[in-house]
Amino acid sequence: MSVWRTHVFTSLPVFVFQWECSWFFLLCCSFLLLLVWSYFWLEARNDYNDSFFLLLLYLCIIFNYYFIYNLLLYFYFFFQILALCHIALGQQLNLFWIHKIVVLAILLSTITGVVSIDDFWQDEWDIVIISLQFTGPFLHIGALAAVTALGWVIANQVVRMERSSELKVIILLVLYLVPLFISSPCIMDRSKLGPRPAVIGRRGAPMLAPEHTIMSFSKALQQKVTALEADVTISLDGVPFLMRDRTLRRTTNVGKLFPARQDHDASFFNWTEIRSLNAGLWFLRDDPYWTVQYMSEKDHNRTANQTVCSLTELLRLAARTNRSVIFSLRRPPPQHPRHQLWVSDALKVIQRSSILPEQVMWTPDWYRKKVRAAVPLLQQTSDEKLPVAELKERGISSLTLHYSQARAQDISNVSVNVYPVNEPWLYSLMWCSGVQSVSSDAPHILKKVPNPIWIMSADEYGLIWITSDLISVATVIGIFIFQKWKMSGMRSYNPEQIMLSAVVRRPSRDVNLMKEKLIFSEISNGVGSTDELSVYTENGLDAYACDDIMMPARHASKL
Repeated sequence: MSVWRTHVFTSLPVFVFQWECSWFFLLCCSFLLLLVWSYFWLEARNDYNDSFFLLLLYLCIIFNYYFIYNLLLYFYFFFQILALCHIALGQQLNLFWIHKIVVLAILLSTITGVVSIDDFWQDEWDIVIISLQFTGPFLHIGALAAVTALGWVIANQVVRMERSSELKVIILLVLYLVPLFISSPCIMDRSKLGPRPAVIGRRGAPMLAPEHTIMSFSKALQQKVTALEADVTISLDGVPFLMRDRTLRRTTNVGKLFPARQDHDASFFNWTEIRSLNAGLWFLRDDPYWTVQYMSEKDHNRTANQTVCSLTELLRLAARTNRSVIFSLRRPPPQHPRHQLWVSDALKVIQRSSILPEQVMWTPDWYRKKVRAAVPLLQQTSDEKLPVAELKERGISSLTLHYSQARAQDISNVSVNVYPVNEPWLYSLMWCSGVQSVSSDAPHILKKVPNPIWIMSADEYGLIWITSDLISVATVIGIFIFQKWKMSGMRSYNPEQIMLSAVVRRPSRDVNLMKEKLIFSEISNGVGSTDELSVYTENGLDAYACDDIMMPARHASKL
């Protein structure tokens, strides 16, 4: 009878345990993927304007996906903590079918999201690499603390099941040496920190008002920006106006006034038609940045009456407030009547406006010699990285680069403006890098960053690194010593003493502990094996121990 019972408890529980381990592995994979996915979206908030544009372009939907990802992360974090507690206590996960469906659904959706981002928004992976320069030191300490905390669970399994701990040691060694490969511009002497980068209002302040409108630029000026940036398109009759998209569909009511032409290129509308469009109602309707609810009634009414802004109006506003202007000029399609005259149209507007030429930063690389000859005092800037000698030959005094292209060697050789910089962490990183100015969709947020979020010297970081490693080593060694001492103490108990103690009424925790001690004693006398013990303790199977304890107890009570 005992042989059959031993066979049952050594075959079925092993299968159940392996099945539960498989689900625990899937749970861990999905949790880690969701954690990485959430980190990506947390950093990608800097490019929210671009992500909103892509979602509208490809999916034609608007929703608060940041809220959804954070909600999933909180749910999974709670779920993972419960799973770790079960494993630490040697219990089965016992996942319900609904839990398993949720695990698989989130695992598949996360993988699908990663593949989709790689297809439609591949350049955005740059933000993860760059963000690690800022968050790397803190992620290292967090990972070290997490792995050290898991040492209690791992040490328990190693000591009880006599497993090897090489993997644990390798992971810890890697984490201890990670700072050797962490490089951040913010690890520097504070005395070498340069002046605060100037902030340029990119399309005005598009989080506070409809982009490329007079109201948006006025809001940017209220945030003390040093310059205004815009995208310029040439109309059918040669009037430069401000428009980011190829069409007018997203930011105007062209679908209502000209439904048959809503997908046409914006440059194929004349200025009278463009001026008749409303450029503010879309902002109130879509609320792309969830800021409409904070608008005053006056701003709400003002937003509803915004029109498309011309380049002339922007230059007049800049001249009146003594601000500079930087703009990129989009060339009309080949069949457009102003295809060959687009640069001349823009230059005429600059010459006729009241703004000083040196306050205008000219970006287009087309006909640069002609532009310099017509208006010599224009500040020549480029969005293309070129050798310093070539920049001087072309008369280019500054660069306007995407943050993924800005490198320390480029910044040190020429004046650089970086775009888009909307989050305080990226602004702090660019500040430590020595950038002169940044173009931002959120000047109201950067206004609240008087200093870099963090900056420390190499000696300070080295001290933090070594101290964290020493604390982790001491903690892990202490955990293993305590677990070893605890298990050795359990093996020293006499089984007869345990059976007699089982008759006495004790708390359930003490009874469970005595069961384990009895099993260890039986193994020492040749009744079982270490493998059988691992099955009993890992799966929380108490029947065998309970029967062997309670049968002598019942017999003693009868006597």
